Amino acid sequence: MIRLFVGLGNPGAEYAATRHNAGFWWIDALASKWGASPALERSYHGHVARVNRAEGPVWLLQPTTYMNRSGQAVAALARFYKIAPGEILVVHDELDLQPGQSKLPAKVRETAMKQMVRTFFDGSAANAATA
Repeated sequence: MIRLFVGLGNPGAEYAATRHNAGFWWIDALASKWGASPALERSYHGHVARVNRAEGPVWLLQPTTYMNRSGQAVAALARFYKIAPGEILVVHDELDLQPGQSKLPAKVRETAMKQMVRTFFDGSAANAATA
């Protein structure tokens, strides 16, 4: 079961209408559908909403870090709530896909995604930033 939905994007008005915020838009749509309102939680480096579902609680996260530092937010929330990597779904923009298409990667290629994985597993954002 997915317990943490993460939408990646970049903070700031200059990115608000760019494809880089596709993950933010997706979380906004899911939050609206589930009647949630993500609010800034500084300890998790992002906007967070908890949604109580029949299967149990799930969290929505929009990191307020730039994409290449989003692992800080994911790791902080996942560690606190003991959410395993297999229970996390990350949504982000992808240039190789047409609008409306999606994929589940078998291999992590995106720098921001590599940073997130490294930060989650070893807690070292400084080392991961050079991925």
